[in-house]
Amino acid sequence: MSGIFRGKFAVILKIVILAGITAILSLLAQSAFASGEIAIGAFLVIAVVALNFTYFTKISIPLKFFVPGILFFIAFVIAPIVFTVIMSTYNYQTGNYISKDAAIEQVLIRGVEPDANQTTFDLVSGKAANGSEAILVSDIANQKFFISTKDELTALDAGQLTINEYGVATVAPGFTELSADELAKSDAYTKIRYKYLDGYYIVIEGQGVGAVFRQSLAYDAKSDTMKNLQTGETYVDNNRGNYVLEGSPETILTPGWRAPVWFENYAKLVTDERVRTPLIKVFIWTVVFASLTVLSTFAFGLLLALALNRKMRGRRVYRSILILPYAMPSIMSILIWAGMFDSQFGAINNLLNTDIAWFSSATFARAAVLLVNLWLGFPYFYLICSGSLQAIPSELLEAAAIDGANPRQVFRRITLPLLLQILSPLLIASFAFNFNNFNLIYLLTGGGPRNTLDGEIAGATDILISYTYQIAFGRNILDFGLASAISVLIFFLVASISFYGLRKSKVMETFG
Repeated sequence: MSGIFRGKFAVILKIVILAGITAILSLLAQSAFASGEIAIGAFLVIAVVALNFTYFTKISIPLKFFVPGILFFIAFVIAPIVFTVIMSTYNYQTGNYISKDAAIEQVLIRGVEPDANQTTFDLVSGKAANGSEAILVSDIANQKFFISTKDELTALDAGQLTINEYGVATVAPGFTELSADELAKSDAYTKIRYKYLDGYYIVIEGQGVGAVFRQSLAYDAKSDTMKNLQTGETYVDNNRGNYVLEGSPETILTPGWRAPVWFENYAKLVTDERVRTPLIKVFIWTVVFASLTVLSTFAFGLLLALALNRKMRGRRVYRSILILPYAMPSIMSILIWAGMFDSQFGAINNLLNTDIAWFSSATFARAAVLLVNLWLGFPYFYLICSGSLQAIPSELLEAAAIDGANPRQVFRRITLPLLLQILSPLLIASFAFNFNNFNLIYLLTGGGPRNTLDGEIAGATDILISYTYQIAFGRNILDFGLASAISVLIFFLVASISFYGLRKSKVMETFG
């Protein structure tokens, strides 16, 4: 069997696989460049070169194993981190999503106003004689008719036209009407500004209806300003992603664009009370939540492991039952618990004969979160504690018993210290996991309860990651820049805690 993957067949198979991968990545790179995603396109090109160079040369055998992993690591770990750090230095929120060029284009599109009489016309969309998009316009009030394209207006004689019972021209020489199905396939006609009188144009506002507008804003590329053509007012770049009225910075043009504000988002975390106060509260609860979760799940898992470490009838059955919560998908378990905590129809209130509004009270909501996380987490610690107990030499326990130590002293002086030394990395990893346990908070309480009428963003059970989600996606003003800054803060917090814990447990020295 191994001979099949050697010789000429192996070479041909390698060429075919690399050719397929190269074709796919090249196609994706071309699409990325066409969409203006230069960084993604450049990375894909580098990936193609690296893969072909690595597997078609014999310069380094280890690279053949490392290159795919390195490329995936860069694409799915390094790149998101770099992107998050960069976005944390930008004003990137509702109204400031797009690039500056796109924002200028949108401001000019919106910078129009109707004529003084708010004139409207009946019209038919179609093609002019030269094949360009055109409209056949009927000015019924003045009995005037004309064909208008983007660049030209041609007056028509009523005698040349076919006019329906409503006085609207439907057929004209050199004009071909489009059917409703043809118009439905494209919105190009609604985006065109059709020529009218000097300074004015016609825009399609609905099926068979057009309105007269004029451009009120113009862009000066040399001075990078917007000017109101009617009032002469000038709008300047405020270096925060918007054009603002000169002398009146609170008057802005929308939309804006993503603009660098450097460390302003980080400064908000300290100086802006609207951000600082809820952030501190959420941080404290996050630490408490992660700590209590680790302590409770470890303690309960260890207790069960100690109880089932002794010989008893049906021990295998008990062990199988205890790992059921771990075997069930956590999402399903969380949703089931959410239903059980329902204040009206939940099983918990029915069993206790109470009417507690679990998710309306901060205290009860936090208790529910900790209880559900205990249910989800104790099987994991039960399993690892069971394995760790088996790894402790029985000679140590027997020697302690001979020396007169009682079971409590054996556990406190020997068993627990050895377990903590063995399980320290896993306890730290569990703390880091629960520090970012988004699924539990989002699915069980949604971070609430919170007083949304008072504009509260942070709920009583929000942890840092769910609070960040609320800032980025959970309100009317979505602030990706501020959310990115908090994400960077979370990254450094978890990394620092994990590194400190590993150093204290001397795990790094052990592996060194």
